[in-house]
Amino acid sequence: MQVNLNEPVMEELRRVVAEPIFNPVLKTFVGEGKLDYEVYVRTSELFSLQPAADELVSSDELMFQMVHQAQEVWLKLLAHEMTELVGDLDLDALWDASARLDRIARIVRCLNDELGVLETLTPDSYQTIRRHLGNGSGQESPGYNRLRVAAQYISDALDRLIARRGVSATDVYQARDARHGDLKRTFELLLDVDEAYQMWLVTHFMLVRRTIGISRSTAALDGVPTQVLTGRMTQPLFRRLWKVREEMTATWKRDGGYAPGESRHAEKGSR
Repeated sequence: MQVNLNEPVMEELRRVVAEPIFNPVLKTFVGEGKLDYEVYVRTSELFSLQPAADELVSSDELMFQMVHQAQEVWLKLLAHEMTELVGDLDLDALWDASARLDRIARIVRCLNDELGVLETLTPDSYQTIRRHLGNGSGQESPGYNRLRVAAQYISDALDRLIARRGVSATDVYQARDARHGDLKRTFELLLDVDEAYQMWLVTHFMLVRRTIGISRSTAALDGVPTQVLTGRMTQPLFRRLWKVREEMTATWKRDGGYAPGESRHAEKGSR
């Protein structure tokens, strides 16, 4: 067995970082849970939600649990912002909606980036942690399920918005002027959110592939084959907006374009 000669130093550091730290600027101890920042953020409660260092079944377990906890906190915020977005859309407050959609997309990208931290987990380490997870799976995530429900409410609010304007989603994209510019911008921002969401699922798929593998015979802890993730990651939140692309492509005609290498000065403005 390899002996770590730095173990006494590591033990000392574990003890030091687990206790309040003296801050020379504030001239007080930080970490006792008494300062305004700690009280407002509720750091004592947050830090009590993970096992102590001597209780970890693997040195990677703290990272594994905390990333999932952080995901749930971000997803709670996401559900809140998506709920507010429904109100923006129903009030035709598309400027407010655009700002909120930008925030929502950034939150989803945070979710995706955090999964990158989990990709540092090697399969042997995960197999150890996995023994202590019961039958838990991502389908049990409260945040994920709330996100899906909130997205349906947004989709319904979008339908109401389009109906009030008396247009179809295809009309918005095919208009030759800027009369539906605010709707078009809202559609594109919703697609930014949806794309970020699908990339989050793709990253999760790759994470599963890296840790336990993807196949019909490889089951998650809930007993479902991991291969089902292949289909889940291609299911968008706002199908109507993706369908527009298919409809426009189906009716597209090659007529009116320039041939490769053809002078584009001829009959200028006719195409």
